[in-house]
Amino acid sequence: MTLLDLIFSVSLVATLSAVAVPQSLAAIDRIRTVSAARHLASRMAMARTQAVMRSSYVALRFEENSSGIAFRTYADGNGNGVRTADIAANIDRPLDSPTFLSDQFPGVAIAVSGSAGSDPVRLGLTNILSFTPLGTSTAGSIYVRGRDQSQYVVRILGSTGRTRIQRYVEHIREWVDSL
Repeated sequence: MTLLDLIFSVSLVATLSAVAVPQSLAAIDRIRTVSAARHLASRMAMARTQAVMRSSYVALRFEENSSGIAFRTYADGNGNGVRTADIAANIDRPLDSPTFLSDQFPGVAIAVSGSAGSDPVRLGLTNILSFTPLGTSTAGSIYVRGRDQSQYVVRILGSTGRTRIQRYVEHIREWVDSL
């Protein structure tokens, strides 16, 4: 191998790396975002299961602070459902600590962008997603945004408490089911 061959090989590797690295980073961001949406959906399923097992209301409460939006699971303490006033009075007790998606999935947050509106937590009048002892729930949508502005939504069907994850496809301006 001559010096010229070595220089050519090194420059070829450098060129290919310059093309491949940004593509790899974009793929990692997309994977993180969809993984965060799946994690959120699984936490909802866990809360639903706990409500059925405990035969009492269990809820995820979404709380906004300076770091973003966190969620936390609460159990009903007096049989009237999980309520903001009961949480403040320590009647409805937390089952875990607050969770920020960005702690486990860097660059991902409960947030919304573009034409999806301004409120990333759409659960009616409150920010509480409540599950009944029968497995039904509050209906609504929680939006998850990635560093690359990719957007996913976790939709909750109230009559069954089941979740569905959808991805926003910018070029067709539609939400499509995610695998």
